[in-house]
Order: sequence, then C-alpha cells, then structure tokens
Amino acid sequence: MKETKFKKLHEAKGAKMVEFAGFCMPLQYEGLVAEHLHVRQKVGVFDVSHMGEFTVRGPQALPLLQYITSNDVAALHPGKVQYSCFPNGAGGIVDDLLVYCMAENDYLLVVNAANIDKDWAWVTEQNKKFGAEIENISDEISQLAVQGPLALKAMQKLTDTPVEDMEYYTLKTLTFAGVPNVIFSTTGYTGSGGCEIYMKNEDAEKIWNAVFEAGAEFDIKPIGLAARDTLRLEMGFCLYGHEIDDTITPIEAGLAWITKFVDHKDFIDKERMLKMKEEGLKRKLAGFEMIDRGIPRQDYEVCDAEGNVIGLVRSGTQGPAINKAIGTAWIKTEFSKLGTEIFVKVRDKLLKAVVVKMPFYKG
Repeated sequence: MKETKFKKLHEAKGAKMVEFAGFCMPLQYEGLVAEHLHVRQKVGVFDVSHMGEFTVRGPQALPLLQYITSNDVAALHPGKVQYSCFPNGAGGIVDDLLVYCMAENDYLLVVNAANIDKDWAWVTEQNKKFGAEIENISDEISQLAVQGPLALKAMQKLTDTPVEDMEYYTLKTLTFAGVPNVIFSTTGYTGSGGCEIYMKNEDAEKIWNAVFEAGAEFDIKPIGLAARDTLRLEMGFCLYGHEIDDTITPIEAGLAWITKFVDHKDFIDKERMLKMKEEGLKRKLAGFEMIDRGIPRQDYEVCDAEGNVIGLVRSGTQGPAINKAIGTAWIKTEFSKLGTEIFVKVRDKLLKAVVVKMPFYKG
C-alpha cells in the first residue's frame, strides 16, 4: 500500500488504518458518529493526500479542458474553482473532478484517488489532439481538508492573507504556516464549510502540526474516511463508484448543472447528453429516506409496491446529524417524484421508503 506523509501522525493520534484506493488511510479515530458531528459543529481535519493532481498549461490548455470536461471552463478566471466531470464518450463518466484556474492558461485538476491512473491515461490520450502541457504531480503533493463552521477562523491564524471571508469555490496561493506557495481553496465535500490545503510533501508534517496547534482553541480533531463518506452522503454529493460511474451520464446523475450546452463549447458526448435532456430520462438518481426500520446499502434492490425491481441503491447510511436512515438510488424516472413511496429490499424484506429532496442535511 502507498502511504501519505501523514501516516505516522495518524497512528500517533490513535487512528484505525485501512486500505483505500491503494493507500493506507485512517478510517476513524474516536468513532464515526462523534467525528461526523464534530465536523458539523466545530472543525475537523481530513488527510486527502491520496487524491490526484494534474497540471494543464499553455495556449492549448483551455481548448483541451473544454473538450474533455462537461462544465464550461471558459467561465473560470484566476482564483476560481469549478466542479466538473470527464464524459467517457459512451454515455458514462470517467471521473468527477475539480478544475482550479491558477492563472491564465494554467489549471490544476484534482481527481479521485482510485481513478488517478485511469484519468491520467484518459487525459493523455485526449491531449494528442491538442498538445497542451500536462503533468501528473500526484506523487509530489500532500493535501489536508480542514472542514467545519470554525475551520476558516482557525486557519486564518496561520496566514496574513485574508481567508476567513473567502467565497465558496475560490482559491489563493499564499504563505501558510510560514510555508510559501501553498494552495488554499474554499472547497471540500462535507457541506459544513472550510478549506482544502495543498502543499509539497516535504512541508506536510510542518503544516499538519501548525494546523492542530492553531485549531486547539477551536477543539480541532482529526477525522477519518468513514465520517467523510457519511458527511458527503448527508449532502447528496456524488461519489465515484456509487452515484456515478462509467455507465451513467451526468444528466441521469443529477449533474445537469455542471453540463453546459453552450455554443462556444464542444465536449465529449455533448450530442448524446443533449438528446437525452430533450427526450427525457429513463432513470434518475434520487434521494430517499427510510420509513421502515433498516439501513440501505449499495446494490440493494429498489422495488415498487408489488415487488417489481425499479432500481438499485447506490449509497446508504444512518445520517448522524439528521438521525435518519437515508440513501441514493438509480430508479426509473416515473418513481423519482418527490413523495413517492418506494421499497428497499433488505434481507428479502421490502422496507418502505420515500423519495425526498437532497441535500438530506440542511445546516
């Protein structure tokens, strides 16, 4: 297994370590529910160094990104971040990602850990038509996500650059904890605010220690992958391999908002997705709450009242901040209307649920 530069620091704080996407990562420290609620109420620190980072530069950077991503990269300007995905040319998604506009003709792509090699091969292949300057710097970068309502206030102590009032999905390159050229962005996948901090590997331990020292008065705590998943699910955020994969389009996954059909943008699968949007969907991603007692899990069947299969659960959990069993499912469109009763098959029993609006958590 690969190790991040924070592994020994996790172990020193009592983390239970597991394999995830080929990395040895902290699953939890004091427990999922306590960690989840701590992020909702205060501030927590996640090691997300397993994520991948690619740079895309030069005069062909924008043409390449406009072609391989679904969102409109031309709408970005330096200091802005955009959520997007790579359509795969066959009606599915290679991966979802963040696009950072560092400067004119200078972009940073942040991709999922499990898909780094696949994504790099995809970007490299598509770039043959464009010739942008691309580089995979994933092995050189460490990353912390500092999340929660007190996160920015705590992190302001480590930089003279104003960050406490930064807008959502913006970035600054700054000196942080005495380390120059750190990327600081108001992004994250918890729905409780905060930032993500990108640094060179050699600065990782120094920044980790500074973050916990600065956050001590705010009761800062390390948080594991288990809570990261329940936090994102309470927000209805997609996770690759669950809500999205190489078989579902962004339109079906509820990501029409990052799929821009504008005249100046020609992207992979544009015609297919435009046709799907115009003709209507046969299936959609829907959120649901359990009415009967039970926890939905990935790939459990979703049925109608007669027991006919109408879809599959993609994610499910007991939401710690809302105290409800919740899930997402790909289901036939006619059953996706809010308030529709559906049934989740758990151990051969049909348990009643209802389609609800996401996000489940409204902080």
